[in-house]
Amino acid sequence: MKMISDEKMWSIKAMTIEEKANRIITDIRGEKGTNPIRMFKSIAQKDYISIHGPEHHVLDGACLLMAFHNAGGNIDIDEGLQKLLYEGLRMPGAMCGLWGICGAITSIGAALSIIDGTGPLSEDGTWGNHMGFTSSAIGELGRINGPRCCKRDAMIAFKHGTLYVVVRHIK
Repeated sequence: MKMISDEKMWSIKAMTIEEKANRIITDIRGEKGTNPIRMFKSIAQKDYISIHGPEHHVLDGACLLMAFHNAGGNIDIDEGLQKLLYEGLRMPGAMCGLWGICGAITSIGAALSIIDGTGPLSEDGTWGNHMGFTSSAIGELGRINGPRCCKRDAMIAFKHGTLYVVVRHIK
């Protein structure tokens, strides 16, 4: 376990969610692999990532987008990461307990929307496919029955989201 100074810890705690989210986007751009879970583990160990918190609303989807892009997926990664940043910052912290929907799953859902170019009026089947993804992932979390664990929930979101991408986009 790495130790950090009290001064650095104070600096990290004083960061806003916007500052953390922007660092996530900067750091994720340096990831070269195609495994979103490895990317997640690499970024999640950084000092500015809390064990629980709304940084997962950006981190999780960013990992899937970058992995998809690095695997040759056809997306504009700069535009996609900016859209994910915007969407992730709109999600409040503690939404799992207060709203009944997990931020890790919504982050992956946002990434799928970016990958597929889906919007609220899409008629190509992706809108419903994304609802199926989120409902299956939320169903798995519901069977666990809390308490929250953002890292566990991220793994469940990645499991369902990666399966969706493989089935829909890998030929």
